[in-house]
Amino acid sequence: MTSTSEKTVPGPAGRAADGPDTGRGRRVRHRDHTIPPWLFVVPALVVYGIVVLYPSLAGVMYAFTDWSGIGGFSFTGTDNFRALLDDGRALESVSNTLLLTLAVVVVQNGIGLLLALGVHTNIKSRAVLRLIFFAPAVVSPVMVAILWKYVYNPENGAGLNGLLGTVGLGGLRQDWLGNPSLALWSVAAMVVWQYAGYSMVVFLAGLQGVPAELHEAARIDGAGSWQRFRYVTWPLLAPALTINLMLSTIGGLKLFDQVYAATNGGPGTSSETLSTVLYKEAFVYGKFGYSTAVALVLALFVAAVSLVQLRYLRAREVTA
Repeated sequence: MTSTSEKTVPGPAGRAADGPDTGRGRRVRHRDHTIPPWLFVVPALVVYGIVVLYPSLAGVMYAFTDWSGIGGFSFTGTDNFRALLDDGRALESVSNTLLLTLAVVVVQNGIGLLLALGVHTNIKSRAVLRLIFFAPAVVSPVMVAILWKYVYNPENGAGLNGLLGTVGLGGLRQDWLGNPSLALWSVAAMVVWQYAGYSMVVFLAGLQGVPAELHEAARIDGAGSWQRFRYVTWPLLAPALTINLMLSTIGGLKLFDQVYAATNGGPGTSSETLSTVLYKEAFVYGKFGYSTAVALVLALFVAAVSLVQLRYLRAREVTA
């Protein structure tokens, strides 16, 4: 984009000696080559629209169709959503998703807080311990699932069962992923192991923001370790707790990789989640219209839970 501006330049001073000044000057044109700032945003907006916005809006539309993934489709109204309410497998997956999320949120953040308190000390190995605890969080979830499938190997001499036999607890050996009563909780333990270190890092950042003067003042006033944690540290950890609870809740509700790689939703439907139902309906049964309806319900559910949780936790931060 260019613009043109005009500027009047007086004639040479020497002309006054040669003749009368006509009062006219020369008009000089300058081109302004400044590019409007909003043009720099256009490429990013175009990419966002193609990659994110269009697929999202198309997904909402396909949720009301019988699209099979290829070819044409016809609108079916709310048939997909009514079928979802009548689908026993989908309803069981909702229950499994909620139970899995609850277990992950509570245990992961509890262990993460304990780890953060443990490494927030002056011990010489604290840097190494932080690295060890955080390392699983950067590993691919599929690789973690493969590793834990070996840990959960049902053979008596392998993995967890072998360890139990070695320490004299052979009676506790189980088919951890093959038992319908244990499969979901075994996956939950796998997820907690992977992401507890991530929660630790967030809590550790919060602990480092607690002024040492407050602990010193509480110690002078006779407060013990538990009292200092309860009345000094814990209230100031509210922002870190908010972040961890939000991230772990959203992650738990959308959990797919570990479940699919470890159990494929089995045995039966005992560890089926909404995400695995969504995947199978689309890529196994070819019901893309129905799967997008499941995806839309999942997205709205995650958004609703997140907003309620965020509102409650923000209010807690203010009161703390």
